Formats: sequence, C-alpha cells, structure tokens
Amino acid sequence: MKKKIHGIIVGDEILSGKRQDKHLHYLAKTLNSKGLSLNKVDYVSDDLRDISKTIQKKLNCIVFCFGGIGATPDDCTRQAAAKAHQRKLAQHPEALQLIIDQFGVDAYPKRVLMSEIPVGANIIPNEINNIPGFSVGEHYFMPGFPEMSWPMVQWVLEKYYSNITKDQLIDLSIWIDDVPESKLIDLMNNVKNDNPEVKIYSLPKLKPKITIELGVKGDNDHVYSAMEQIKQGLVDLNYQWNV
Repeated sequence: MKKKIHGIIVGDEILSGKRQDKHLHYLAKTLNSKGLSLNKVDYVSDDLRDISKTIQKKLNCIVFCFGGIGATPDDCTRQAAAKAHQRKLAQHPEALQLIIDQFGVDAYPKRVLMSEIPVGANIIPNEINNIPGFSVGEHYFMPGFPEMSWPMVQWVLEKYYSNITKDQLIDLSIWIDDVPESKLIDLMNNVKNDNPEVKIYSLPKLKPKITIELGVKGDNDHVYSAMEQIKQGLVDLNYQWNV
C-alpha cells in the first residue's frame, strides 16, 4: 500500500467538546485489522472553505471523511468535496431513487438534496436509512453517525481493498520493566538508523511501576531483524525483557 490513509472528521460539535469523537479509534482499529495504517486525522469545523482546503491537500491520499453530508445549512461537506475536486454538484440518479424509495413523498423537498453529490461520484450504501454516502476517487464521504458510517467503512474496505491482508503489516514488541525510557534512546536510534524502512516505538507506563513496551513495525522481514537487534542491545545493556 503506497498511498497514505488520512481521516477527516467534520463538525463544530466535536471541536467544541459538545460531542466526543468516536471515529478515530474505530477507523484506526479497523484499518489495522486489515493490514492498513492510519497516517493522519484532521478535525475540521463546519466551514465549506476549511473542509475544501483540507480535502484538497489530500488529493494523493486515501481519505475517510465523516460528517457534514446532510441537507441542513451547517452541512457543507458535499459542496466542499465538489469544490476540492473541481467538479459540480449534480443529482445522482441512483442516490435519488434510494431516497425516494425510503421516504416516498416525504423525500421532497429537502431529503432529495442529499442526492446532490460531485459529478462522477460513486455511492456508498447506507444500510440504516438508505441515504448513501459517496466517493470521489479514493476519497470516501460518510455521515457523522457511527451507526451509519462504520458499516460504510467496512463496505469500502471489502469492495476496494479486499486484497490487502493482515500478514502484510508486522508489529512486534517486548516489555521492559524498571528501565527509564531515556536509557533506551541510544539503542532506539541505532535500530532506527540501521533499519530505515521500519518504525520503532516506545510506549511507557508509569504505574504501578515503570514499564515500557518497545516495538517495531513495518511490512517486510526487516521488522524481525530489527527486533533481534533490540533484544541483543538490551542484553548488552544488561536489561531484562519479556514478551
């Protein structure tokens, strides 16, 4: 997987603290289960210009965007996506029909507005109320409601990225007790310099005692040699470790 994967989470209610975001944890965990990694997440207010600029910066990335695709005045992600991709908004026939089938005469005059998406976009099925999300290239736009958007994430991954397997992402770690993180920095730098294609990480816990999870991750066999280098380095330093 060459492209980076980014998330965009839209909503004043998130930025103000009125509601707590749940998408970041779900997206990261779900991608990881598929052998993929989330590289960045942006939180953006309900502002067409800000959303559009954020999308535009990610034209070469895979993007999962949550929120703002409804028909109320504060929903402007559809318009922002069109602007960022230099396309017009137009009524998508299949999206329109899904909304009419779901709501009948109550689809008019407002709900049908949600069928207006960027020209050439594809729809993403919504199993909850049939108002679809949409995609423009590898940018996927979904509602802010987790019960609607999370099945959409699964649908996107199964439809477009099913050839990616968990085996392609290797993550190895060990635990070290009673050693300050500062004592491991030189070892970590050596491993990083010797294995530039591998990511090394340190996750300390302070209670009930100092414990550090020291690990390496990547998508090739260099991960294993990097971990062996870590273990040997700890032996040389007379530090004990466990898995």
